[in-house]
Amino acid sequence: MVRLGCQGWNYTAWVGPFYPSRTRPADFLSVYARAFNTVEVDSTFYATPAVATVRSWAARVPDDFTFALKLPQEITHEHRLRHSESQVQRFFDVARELGPKLGPVLVQLGPDFAPSELPALAGFLPLLPRDLQVAVEFRQRGWINDGILALLAEHHVALALADARFIPRSVMLKLADRPTSDFAYLRWMGPDREIVDYSRVQHDRTKELDAWCQAIAIVAARVQTVYGYVNNHFSGHAPENVRTLQHALGQRAVDPSQLGDQLRLF
Repeated sequence: MVRLGCQGWNYTAWVGPFYPSRTRPADFLSVYARAFNTVEVDSTFYATPAVATVRSWAARVPDDFTFALKLPQEITHEHRLRHSESQVQRFFDVARELGPKLGPVLVQLGPDFAPSELPALAGFLPLLPRDLQVAVEFRQRGWINDGILALLAEHHVALALADARFIPRSVMLKLADRPTSDFAYLRWMGPDREIVDYSRVQHDRTKELDAWCQAIAIVAARVQTVYGYVNNHFSGHAPENVRTLQHALGQRAVDPSQLGDQLRLF
């Protein structure tokens, strides 16, 4: 199974080009879930959410929808994976409130988290629950080596494959045939953060997406589930990129005009 979605849903700039006109922010998630079956939640990076918040998310989406959550920066950036047992436990206790709608958890490490901090990573991985899906994203090229791949595989943790400025795309694409878990986690971030208009595609990423579709075909043959999330900064308007991927992979892509028809039914 290949699940594709966006990094977040709460964008007022999407009203019109994606969400039907006059869609209220309170309805963004439920409308989003009529187009895509997964989403990456960025807000959990800033703090572990309240249980009531997580339950509210789950109540607004269909049964087959999944949420990917970011581990809080308190653990990854402030504690740098050290001395964080209680924070890890608390986060996963709250995450489990999503029940079967909980997808993978992303451990997004900072660009200054260097390979010299390998002992911190090695001490952190045993803290992760073995019954949940966890992926780690590195932002330095030095982390990508056989030893790290073996370490992640030992703990059934996926290596997140990201199209971003941190590690060359060519390196990431080659790792599609070397998964370290039974699922894969892909992220399309874009080369910079200069885009501020999220209502339309501003950069043609056709070539990049074609290359990633080939990588998805490779990794999908080696894992049970592929999760992929597009950021607005990839080209300007993440929903359009997701639909492009869906079309290329032979999946049904919901046209935004159909969301308006569905909205009138409720």
